[in-house]
Amino acid sequence: MIPRILTSRGLGGLLALSCLAGCASYSPAPLADAPDLAQGLAGITVDPAAMPLPALRRHMVDPARPLDVDAVAMVAVARNPELKAARAQHGVAVAEAFTAGLLPNPQLSVDYGFLTSGPAVMDAFTIGLMQDVMPFLTRSSRKDAAAATLRGAELDLLWQEWQVVSQARLLVVRAQAFERQRAVLEANRALFADRYRRTSTAMGRGDETLPNVVSDLAALNGVEAQLHDLEQQALRNRMDLNALLGLTPTAPLALAPLTAGDLPLPPVDRIRADLPQLAGRRPDLLALKAGYQAQEQAVWQAVLGQFPALSIGSNRARDTSNVKTQSLALSISLPLFDGNQGAIAVQRATREQLRQDYQARLDAAVGGVGQGLLALDQLEAQARATADSITTLERAAADADAAFRAGSLDERTFVDLQGALLSRRLEALKLDQAVQEQRVDLMTLIGGDVPENLGTAPDAIEKATP
Repeated sequence: MIPRILTSRGLGGLLALSCLAGCASYSPAPLADAPDLAQGLAGITVDPAAMPLPALRRHMVDPARPLDVDAVAMVAVARNPELKAARAQHGVAVAEAFTAGLLPNPQLSVDYGFLTSGPAVMDAFTIGLMQDVMPFLTRSSRKDAAAATLRGAELDLLWQEWQVVSQARLLVVRAQAFERQRAVLEANRALFADRYRRTSTAMGRGDETLPNVVSDLAALNGVEAQLHDLEQQALRNRMDLNALLGLTPTAPLALAPLTAGDLPLPPVDRIRADLPQLAGRRPDLLALKAGYQAQEQAVWQAVLGQFPALSIGSNRARDTSNVKTQSLALSISLPLFDGNQGAIAVQRATREQLRQDYQARLDAAVGGVGQGLLALDQLEAQARATADSITTLERAAADADAAFRAGSLDERTFVDLQGALLSRRLEALKLDQAVQEQRVDLMTLIGGDVPENLGTAPDAIEKATP
């Protein structure tokens, strides 16, 4: 006969609850066979509130109009394929943080002995229930570590979003710089093409020598080679920009002209004054801090692990002579050989590694800002000097034009001066591009406002995940 304890309503309910607890349904999630690249901006919406920088949250995106540099950055944050994958990875971090707060299930054991012979009068059974105690003692530390790890994951995601914003701005700067440089090269090509046409025609009349014609042809070919190289750079830049925005390579993208206020950078004195606070402004540094905090909890858990592992429970038994017993079970490990010293050593060494990683990143971050400021100062000085030389060349070109029209200046000298002016203008445009790119880099390197609600408190993690 099956003992009454095995058929009791309480045990049946306990078994039912243990089977149903935490049950989840399954539904397949097949992979897509088609790319998720848009043919254009039509129908694309961007939520300003989801942007990683305050300046972008105050901006609006109108796909029907040419996009300014901030609008391009917003579309990139919303649609960049790598950011989508990073956000999915962040979901894994949330799930892992939820798991860290869970407690192990108690262990139920049942041993039923059927009576087959002998003087005994009934079957025997033993029912035991055991619970590991140590996870209860380390739960608070595990939840703190999970919260720090989750905050680090969110800061890593924010830093990736900042990088995408920076990359979008750089690509826009280059796209517009290439267009301005193309105009200068086109003017250069027209100038040298006209010069080559005139000298070759003059040589046909016997008024010009072959070396001069060959020199003019070489100058024309040199400008055309520069133009072809620039066109290749512009095409690669446009394809990179489309890929960053989650668009097909051939998708049209109209860009609004850059204005003086599109790339705001604080004064140099303020940037230098804020350098001591850089560790609290850069998401990558804050993410390393969060990882270090999680490792501190890992060290504490390893220290707790040197104490004996403890499990407690109770056993209910009946032998074949109907003698019933109720016992208290206690299981404890004896730390005679291990004492968890190996794990403690590993966790402490890992903490020291993270400390040095953070220091190295902080040193590089501060040094990077200093280097960026020096580079920007040099580029701006070179741009000013180039602008001054262009002013001088423009005055000389104006005088040469008047002299050429009056017949007191030969055509070769006039064209050479015009070519020098166009080349100097091209150099000025390249320097302007370098200045703008350096400003974009510095805007990222100096950090910005980091949302205060990043990371989730341990109790909220449990409520946020089903």
